[in-house]
Amino acid sequence: MTSSQIKHFNYIFTGTGLSALMTVYKMVLSGKFKDKTILLLDQDAKKTNDRTWCFWAEEETIWNSIISKKWDLALFANKDFKRDLAFKPYQYSQIRGLDFYNFVFEAFSKHSNITFLKEKVTDINELETHVFVGTEENRYTCNHLFNSIYTKVFALSQTKYPVLQQHFVGWFVKTESEVFNPEEATFMDFSVKQKGNTRFMYVLPTSKTEALVEYTLFSESLLPKEEYENEIQLYLEKLGIQKFEIQEKEQGSIPMTSYPFWKKNTKRVLNIGTAGGWTKASTGFTFRNSDKKTSQLVEFLQKDTFKMSSFYQKSRFWFYDLLLLDILYCHNELGSTIFSSLFRKGKPALIFKFLNEETTLIEDFRVILKCPKIPFIKALFRVILR
Repeated sequence: MTSSQIKHFNYIFTGTGLSALMTVYKMVLSGKFKDKTILLLDQDAKKTNDRTWCFWAEEETIWNSIISKKWDLALFANKDFKRDLAFKPYQYSQIRGLDFYNFVFEAFSKHSNITFLKEKVTDINELETHVFVGTEENRYTCNHLFNSIYTKVFALSQTKYPVLQQHFVGWFVKTESEVFNPEEATFMDFSVKQKGNTRFMYVLPTSKTEALVEYTLFSESLLPKEEYENEIQLYLEKLGIQKFEIQEKEQGSIPMTSYPFWKKNTKRVLNIGTAGGWTKASTGFTFRNSDKKTSQLVEFLQKDTFKMSSFYQKSRFWFYDLLLLDILYCHNELGSTIFSSLFRKGKPALIFKFLNEETTLIEDFRVILKCPKIPFIKALFRVILR
């Protein structure tokens, strides 16, 4: 392909994860980008149900039509106590990955200025007047590029910011007997053996006989797949489930770090999603954060002049997350203690508001004061010294 044949776009998105697809969908909704050509590049065609997203929200969202299930109640438990948490005024909502992909691509198909190509990105090179993008098949240029391809070496090659993983395996099971309460999700059940880590079960029941049962860890290293699955099997037995069918499986590993990915943003390249530090570092939740950030980004792009490197603004919640991750990095076994202290007596609505990064400073302190003091004081000194 000669330079004259290289196709140019106004915007190119390398990787079509949640953040990229949300951004382009909101660009469509705004009606402000009809004259802009947009290219989406990904080696995955997004034709499978590869993940499940959950979020809590107080108001209606633009995603309501693809929410597959909502819960008003959640269970928090450890080996010593259980507590039913009322989400009100929030609801906890579930969206299946495939439903989301079909929804946004259906919208894209009605706009000739949007192109999706199943191609693996191999090279990104920013020049003074444009950005060059190479794939295994073709070459492209654009005015501005949005990258959501996560480069783990950036975080792993430094020691200033702790890096953990939220790693999990989940089974979508159908049981013979009615054992689940479809009105209550299990948010965190720390009653499983901790084995020196932060380990819990996460259950999303969709009927009395169907649920996603997920074994999750916040820790540094992944486990052999059979260890996750053995723990799920043991948990199902503890619930009294003898006969069941596994309908689907999912697994994943989400980086949990306060590493400042946004410092990699440049004049024409903006890192988004996990690659841009958009994942909530202390919990691994991605949907709500991405929903907020993409709305801000689409508004940002409508300005007459914008500087990509100035988009991200660090908040105090980034620092809170840094302290918690420092504790879990140094003492991973403290996760159950910290989360249990938070949920044992704290007001659920306030905790979820805090985790959504929507609290006032006074509300922040009401939540933080529920946590054990000494680990956070020690973490504060470690962070300052670092």
